[in-house]
Amino acid sequence: MSVLLVVVGGAIGAPLRYLIDRAVQDRRDSLFPWGTFLVNLIGCLVLGGLSGAGTALATPLFVLLGTGFCGALTTYSTFGYETVRLAERGAYFYAAMNVLVSVVAGLAAAVSSYALVHAVLG
Repeated sequence: MSVLLVVVGGAIGAPLRYLIDRAVQDRRDSLFPWGTFLVNLIGCLVLGGLSGAGTALATPLFVLLGTGFCGALTTYSTFGYETVRLAERGAYFYAAMNVLVSVVAGLAAAVSSYALVHAVLG
């Protein structure tokens, strides 16, 4: 049953990642990979909130949303690839900012959504 939940969550998260990335990148004239940054930030917010819910969230729902949806929505490999491509193009500032801003913002998003949901559901 868990595998099916992961598949369903992934079937929603992966196309959503693509659509968000394309919508954002098509509207930005920048070397910075805003689309990937945004989907990873959204994933951090969602997964942090799900984790903050703790035992108030049923395990199957966490498998569906946390493992399936967030796992397919977020993309560490594309983050790494885009960072390397920026460095190859000589855009070292953008490459460094991609790493720094992605890590700091992702951690802040996860921690804040965890704390908020945990405080509400206590």
